[in-house]
Amino acid sequence: MNEDNNNIYMSSWLLLITLLVALMIVVGGLTRLTDSGLSITEWQLFSGFLPPLSNTEWDNYFNLYKEIPEFKLINYSMTINEFKIIFWWEWSHRFLGRLIGICFLFPLIYLTIKLGFKNLKKLYFIFFLICFQGFIGWYMVSSGLIDRVDVSHYRLALHLIIAFIILSLILWEYFKSKKIDLSHKRLKIYLPLSFLILIFCQISIGAFVSGMDAGTIYNSWPLMGPTYFPDDNEFINIFKLTAFSDPALVQFFHRNLAYIIFFYYLILVYKIYKDNFTRYFFPIKIIGLILFIQIVLGIFTLLYGAQIYLASMHQISSIFLVSSSVYFLYLNSNTN
Repeated sequence: MNEDNNNIYMSSWLLLITLLVALMIVVGGLTRLTDSGLSITEWQLFSGFLPPLSNTEWDNYFNLYKEIPEFKLINYSMTINEFKIIFWWEWSHRFLGRLIGICFLFPLIYLTIKLGFKNLKKLYFIFFLICFQGFIGWYMVSSGLIDRVDVSHYRLALHLIIAFIILSLILWEYFKSKKIDLSHKRLKIYLPLSFLILIFCQISIGAFVSGMDAGTIYNSWPLMGPTYFPDDNEFINIFKLTAFSDPALVQFFHRNLAYIIFFYYLILVYKIYKDNFTRYFFPIKIIGLILFIQIVLGIFTLLYGAQIYLASMHQISSIFLVSSSVYFLYLNSNTN
C-alpha cells in the first residue's frame, strides 16, 4: 500500500471503531438505565459470545440471577420472559465489547505487518485499554453480586471514563490520519485541554448521578426544591469525601459543574473572537450548540425524573460534546 492508501484505510478503520465505541457507550447507558447490568452474573470471555440457544440455557442464566441480592430483594417476582428483556441489554453490551476488540485487533495486526510496530505503538496502547476496559466492566458488575442490589457508582464512573478516554484517543488518531492542517495560529493548549478535562469531570459526576439514581430526586430547576442548595444537607458536607456517596450532593455537584463549564465556554468564545482566531469560529460554534443541547437535555432529564429516553439522549449528546472538544483540542496541538 502507498501512503495515501494507508491513510484512507487507517481513517476508515478508525472511524468504524469510533462509531462502535460510541454505540457501546449508548448501549451501556441504556443497560444502566434499564437496570440490566447484573443480569449476567458470570465472566464469560469466549463462552458468552453466543446468547442462550435453548430453554435449558435460559433457565441456567435465570437461576444464577436468582442467587444475587437484586433478584432476592427487588425483582423476586420477575418471570423468565421479563428476565430475557434485561438479559438482552447486558448481552448486547458485552457482545459489542467483543466485537470492538476483534474489529480493532485484526486490522491492527495487518497494519503492523505493513507499517511496523514502532509506527503503531499508540494504537497498541489503545488496544490494551480496550482489553482493560473489559476487566473493569466485570470489576464493576462484581460489585453488585454479593452485598448490594446495584453496582458501585465509583466503578461505574471508572468504566464510563475509560470508555470516553478510548473514544477520545481513537478520534485523535483518526484526526491524525486525515492530515488536518495545523499550521495556523493557536490558543494556549491549556485552554482547550482544561475545557475537555472539565467535561470529563462532569461525565464522572454524571455516572455518580446515574449509579445512585440521584436524578430521581429534586426534580426541579434552577432550584433544588425550594432552595438552591439541597435542604436535606448542610453546606459543610460538600467538603467531605462522603459527599460523593450522597445523591443530593452529587446532583448539586452535577448541576453546578455544568454552570462552570458553560462560563468557561464563554471565556473561550471571548478569547477566540477578541484575538480573531478565525480558524476556530466554526468549531467553537458547534461546541456551543452541542453544549446548549446538552444543558437543555440535562434540565429536562431532571424535571421528568430521569425518564429513560431523555436520560439516554443526555448521554448521547455527551458523546458529541466530547468528540467536538477533542477536535478543538487537536486543532490547537502540534501533532505531526
